[in-house]
Amino acid sequence: MEFGDSNAIYLQIADHFCENILLRKWKAGDRIPSVREMAVNIEVNPNTVLRTYNYLQDRGIIFNKRGIGYFVSEDGLEKTILLRKEDFISRELPKLFKAMHLLHLSMEDLQQYYKDHNHTESGDNKNSKL
Repeated sequence: MEFGDSNAIYLQIADHFCENILLRKWKAGDRIPSVREMAVNIEVNPNTVLRTYNYLQDRGIIFNKRGIGYFVSEDGLEKTILLRKEDFISRELPKLFKAMHLLHLSMEDLQQYYKDHNHTESGDNKNSKL
């Protein structure tokens, strides 16, 4: 895993976890790597991974079975979606709106780019929504 400068490392690890849940690589009830396993795999301090796990646990995305390990919560997918939406709205949308303003892009322009993007990715997705 490569880390950028945009966010704290524990948040970047949390994003990686959330992506695995959103992609359904990890489903409700699945055991996730232990703190130690994860720290070794991504070459970070175990305390950083523990901070990530605490962050995700505080948000109800994962839970700890003492002595057994960490698992994805039953409603982990829904809570991950909510967390990612909140992050997107608070962090990414303001940047997007600023860029749209500076580049004189309208919402209609954006909708067309979105439609074109979905059409390209899914072959012929005519049910795209913004």
